[in-house]
Amino acid sequence: MRAILFFALLTHTANSLFAQTLGGKVFGQAEKDKEILTAAVVRWLNTTISATTNENGVFQLSTAGVADRRLVISFVGYIQDTLMVGNKTYISITLKPTEKSLGGVTVTGSSDTKFSRIEGAKMEVISQKEISKSACCDMAGCFETQATVQSQTTNVITNSKELRILGLSGVYNQLLIDGMPLIQGLTFTYGITGYPGTLIDNIFVAKGANSVLQGFESISGQINLIPKQPDKMERFFANVYMNSFWEKHINMNYATTVGKKKKWSSLLAFHSVLPSGKFDRDNDNFLDLPLLTRYMVFNKWKYGNENKKGLYTNIGLRFLNEQRIGGQTNFDPESQKGSTAVYGQTVNFNQYELYAKTGYRFNSVSNLVLALSSGMHKQHSYFGTLKYDGEQQSTYANLQHEYLWKGKHQLKYGASFRYHTQTETIAFTDTSSARGYAGVYTTNLQVPGLFAENTFKWFEEKLTLIAGGRLDRHQTFGTIFTPRALLKYVHQKRHTFRLSSGSGWRQVFLFAENNNLLASSRDIVFQETLRPEQAVNWGMNYTYTLTKKKVTGALSADFYQTRFSNQFFPDYDSDPTKAYIRNFGGKSISNAFQVDANLIFSNGFEMKFGYNYLDVFRIVNSFKFLLPFNPKHRAMAAFSYRPKQSKWYIDANLHWYDKQRLPSTLSNPIEYRNPDYSKPYSLASVQVTYKANRLEVYAGCENIAGFRQRKPIVGWQDPFGKYFDTSSVWGPTRGREIYAGLRWKVK
Repeated sequence: MRAILFFALLTHTANSLFAQTLGGKVFGQAEKDKEILTAAVVRWLNTTISATTNENGVFQLSTAGVADRRLVISFVGYIQDTLMVGNKTYISITLKPTEKSLGGVTVTGSSDTKFSRIEGAKMEVISQKEISKSACCDMAGCFETQATVQSQTTNVITNSKELRILGLSGVYNQLLIDGMPLIQGLTFTYGITGYPGTLIDNIFVAKGANSVLQGFESISGQINLIPKQPDKMERFFANVYMNSFWEKHINMNYATTVGKKKKWSSLLAFHSVLPSGKFDRDNDNFLDLPLLTRYMVFNKWKYGNENKKGLYTNIGLRFLNEQRIGGQTNFDPESQKGSTAVYGQTVNFNQYELYAKTGYRFNSVSNLVLALSSGMHKQHSYFGTLKYDGEQQSTYANLQHEYLWKGKHQLKYGASFRYHTQTETIAFTDTSSARGYAGVYTTNLQVPGLFAENTFKWFEEKLTLIAGGRLDRHQTFGTIFTPRALLKYVHQKRHTFRLSSGSGWRQVFLFAENNNLLASSRDIVFQETLRPEQAVNWGMNYTYTLTKKKVTGALSADFYQTRFSNQFFPDYDSDPTKAYIRNFGGKSISNAFQVDANLIFSNGFEMKFGYNYLDVFRIVNSFKFLLPFNPKHRAMAAFSYRPKQSKWYIDANLHWYDKQRLPSTLSNPIEYRNPDYSKPYSLASVQVTYKANRLEVYAGCENIAGFRQRKPIVGWQDPFGKYFDTSSVWGPTRGREIYAGLRWKVK
């Protein structure tokens, strides 16, 4: 710790004498506010020395040899500006829109999904405007207008979900909140639904190998959720929503400045879900969706500016209380949970989170950051006659120094520590149960680590290389080295080529991450101690950026391959009444190909198209086995019409899914069997919004055709029998959903 602080002070002294860079941030003037401009071009007048802003609108520009200190700033849809900088080392710039400014090109505020051309990895940015194009009640519903992330149901009775990338389970992509790994272990199963869409500012999605700064996970990709910033949002925001199942959502955000000098800003958010009615459209005596009650309070504090000299901090606090009740329609949780009279599942939990990111910027080239987080999760559950209690505590610490050298290369290095302890208690209220895995299971994770990463930029930033590695010491399995590299080349500002490669590993949290094991009648057979999962991922991407007078957009194509050296996946196929738990050290591969196109027209019309090809398999005894619940082909299209002079908006999307392999049930009696493959199906949704000053009224329909997987539960006829299984969900189970709501904003 002292060594890092000493080196930071040393570089601060050197930088004060020799720094030759200009830092800054570029905004665009919106209707009533400012918004960040990503990929704005900043250059010195009459030179070829230029830079582009990153996803936060930030740029760093060399001043070496520059005599004329006039700066030219340009961005599509905004008036080019020239400013005299003088001897300043930091500048904030706001561009004015042209009369025919193209809507939806920026990253935050009114922006849509776009591909960032700044980072080494292809970064998709899902903004608040994009989120508002559908109901998006929580984080799991924020990916309806893109093709990279697929939301997958893991337990149909409690409606738990995961987010998949590259056709792999959601445990392989790293979920971050404000850049911190807060969702893991017990919080993984219900963590992604605990953040309402109205609280989200941006979601950054990257596939494949990524930065080593946030940890050793991120095998298939990374999803980073950024809550709204208290100093850059509306004073008050309210959203109320109800759907045709009579489920109600209430959301309120309030932001204010604090203190005599108004240096602190604070955001207080409240989110609530009130349960739906009881619906059973399949007549299988099971509820189509659980009765959900949720209360969440979130408070975020912000001080200072990380791009200006001095101290800055972001502090977040969150409390979540949730109850889910599912099962047979006549199930009474007060008197029948754990009984053999009526089958039901109940989940009750409390989550507590506290995190802080505090830094000190010495100047435009040197920055020291300390990130800390702590969380607790307590859960009490019943899955039929199985009682499941879980408790976990987690702590994360990361000290990082950032140093910009030669005006363009950036070194980031530091130390981290991950602590996680989890206790799960399993008991059976029915003593005649054939399942024999009752007991207390404890999972610990204590991992100190060192990391370093350097970003090199050459040839006027046409070529960028991000190379990094980390050493982490697992308390049981020793030291693990994680190297990663990302290369980007920009040709004529329109063509961007990327290559990436790296490894990753993760701890397995068996029951927390595979709750369908608890929800079925399968007996669990432990064959060996589970080791950390490890894999290597490599990929390539090409992005073409289109910028015309009346249309802007991007075309992207990429391929990623993931190869596991050790993997865990419950073996459901060997025996439909058992799940075998063991390591798999054979050949396990995911091949993922994706094409995206996005066009935004000056008249307010936008089109998006995406196609995915997935080949996810294992080789066992020279035979290729496709992993279940992966459509080999998947396609989506999204359309939006939001003219600036109109108060009416319309948004629509269409998804098509190819057939998926299902776990084998051939040895079951015929009435408890599933087909080997699901049916191909498509889903269409539409939303209409009316905007009048501060008020927005919206209504829509999801799954317009009403397609649903009928009787998704195997053995629903006998929920206490040995063939009962909830793990064969491959499509929507609730059918058509109509909803309406309103949003009210006070600037």
